[in-house]
Order: sequence, then structure tokens, then C-alpha cells
Amino acid sequence: MTPGRKTALRWFWGGVAAFIVAIALHIPLFTDGVPGGIGDHQKAPDAATVNAIQQSWAADGLIGLARAAMISDLIFIGIYGAGCVLAGLHFRSSERYWPSLFGWIALFCGAIFIASDYGETIAQFMQLVRFRGDDTLAQFASGLRPLKINTFIAAFIAVALAQFLTRKSTGDA
Repeated sequence: MTPGRKTALRWFWGGVAAFIVAIALHIPLFTDGVPGGIGDHQKAPDAATVNAIQQSWAADGLIGLARAAMISDLIFIGIYGAGCVLAGLHFRSSERYWPSLFGWIALFCGAIFIASDYGETIAQFMQLVRFRGDDTLAQFASGLRPLKINTFIAAFIAVALAQFLTRKSTGDA
């Protein structure tokens, strides 16, 4: 069963809105001690780096906010990822080549985004909740970061292009 256009796009654009909320929660985590904010935590290659970041946030009274920001990430990942998959399923059934192709790309990239970003964020969150870095978890999270970034971007572009091309050809989005 192919999801309807409105349902798929509500999930997708709802995920974009959830991303904006998550970004807003992350802004205070950009500090003198952690100039890259949550991005520094995501790409931390080892336990010592994770510990330094978390201790800096703790010294600034931001550990609770860091936890809330990571929880918002988990929510965003689910909404946006589902939106990409649903939009992909919708557009791949198009009779037109380009919207169908972009639908397949959105579906594939959305699924990989969900797996990679959940893997990264859960590994980060485990270290934050324990307030102790772990070399294996840090390496796992930092290793997934490029994949989740690239699939986030690819899925976004694919859905936006499929929507644009569908609207352009039919006058409908």
C-alpha cells in the first residue's frame, strides 16, 4: 500500500520542523569549552574527548539541556526518517521517471538515515547518561556521523525534487 501524498509530506515536513526545534535546543551547547556544540560530541573519536566535552557542559550547567537536546534528536530522527520513507514510498509509485527515481532515493536514504542516526545518537546518549565516555561507543558514533549527514541531505533533496517535479508537471504537490 502506497501512502497518500498529504500523509507522506506531513511526516516529512513535520520532521523538518522537528529538526528546527532540535537545532534550537542545541544552540546553547555551543560554548567556549565546546565550540562545535553537539557536533563535537558526535565526532568525538574517543572516551577522553567525550569526557572533556561532558565535563565542560557540566561546568556550564548544561548537562540537563544536553540530555534534552539528544532526546529531541531521537524524536526528530523518527519523524523525519519516517517522512522520508513515506515520501519515498509515495513518489516511487509515480508513473513519471524522475519523481519515481527520487522516490526510490528518498526511501533508501531515509532508511539508512534512520539506522545510522539512531545508532549515533543512542551511542552518544548512553555516554551522556552514564556521564562517562566509552572508546567503543565514541568510535561507533563518530564513524556513523558522515553516513547520517549524507543520507539526511540526499533524502531531503530527493523528496524536495520529487515534490517539485510532481507539482511542476501536474500543478499539484
